[in-house]
Amino acid sequence: MDAHPKTIYLPDTMVNWPWPRTINPHYEDVKAEVDASFRDFKALSSKSQEAFDKCDLARLSALAYPNIPREHFRIACDLMNLFFFYDDYTDFKDEAATKQLRDIVLDALHNPHKIRPEGECIIGEIARQFWARAIKSASLSSQRHFLETFDEYLHSVVVEAQDREQSRRRSLDDYLKLRRYTAGLKPCLFICEMGVNLPDEVFYHPVIMDLAECISYLIAIDNDMVSYNKEQAVGNEGHSMISIVMFELGLDISGAMAWAAHYHTEVQKRFIEGLAKVPSWGPSVDVLVKEYLDMTAMWARANHSWSYESQRYLATMGPKIQQTRLVPLLPRPDHKAM
Repeated sequence: MDAHPKTIYLPDTMVNWPWPRTINPHYEDVKAEVDASFRDFKALSSKSQEAFDKCDLARLSALAYPNIPREHFRIACDLMNLFFFYDDYTDFKDEAATKQLRDIVLDALHNPHKIRPEGECIIGEIARQFWARAIKSASLSSQRHFLETFDEYLHSVVVEAQDREQSRRRSLDDYLKLRRYTAGLKPCLFICEMGVNLPDEVFYHPVIMDLAECISYLIAIDNDMVSYNKEQAVGNEGHSMISIVMFELGLDISGAMAWAAHYHTEVQKRFIEGLAKVPSWGPSVDVLVKEYLDMTAMWARANHSWSYESQRYLATMGPKIQQTRLVPLLPRPDHKAM
């Protein structure tokens, strides 16, 4: 074991994933539109605005939903911005403050035509405007599914804040159970079904739910692998699969990365095998189910590609690191890890 490595080897987890990278043709014009709209909220500090610009969340949406129409793509971008804002505002908040923000967001989503109270955190208006736009074209079933899954996501971030406040170190198993919600995939699948009426018997079928869970795990694993260097450099790696694997299994960084990559391969296999278990609901519904699952699978590819194409985790080095797989290890602060 090298206790003080200078570089991290980042395994290529998606080399055999059957869904190739592609991007929505409306990316550039909608990005300009939605970024300008988000700036109008004047919601972010200059530091957070810089982080937001580096994220290029419109690119993530374009990679995740390459074939949706412009109207739905704009809504997808608004949703990604809502995710960013909630994540940015709660990143270092305690449980009580995070709960307060969750309650504001939920109230805005359930009352999209109500004027937000004066003096309230701007996240209420951001959520309200997103949902007021979305419900104009979203099917009723997709709206119900979104409100349910976004509530689960918001709650998981409250639990994460509680862990942080209590300096709690989760076991790997407990961490993964929570991470499938904090990854935020399931609310994003709203965009995949907003133009159709996906029956509840399909949405809640155990096979369909397990397939969505697989993609949540793939996204979480890739995020934790790619973001580890950045997080450890600011002392924020406590909620990371890599640091938990290192602690629980007694591995160094290289060993933890290899373990995560192997686990990623196992989850991919579970997803591919799960597709063969999808039942038939008749020709007309089966077409919708296939499209929904293809779009779900596309999220794993999109998240992986965006991690290297944006500056969220790897600054300007993403394309080079994608080729070499080597990440220069950033200096670690003098702190005691969780």
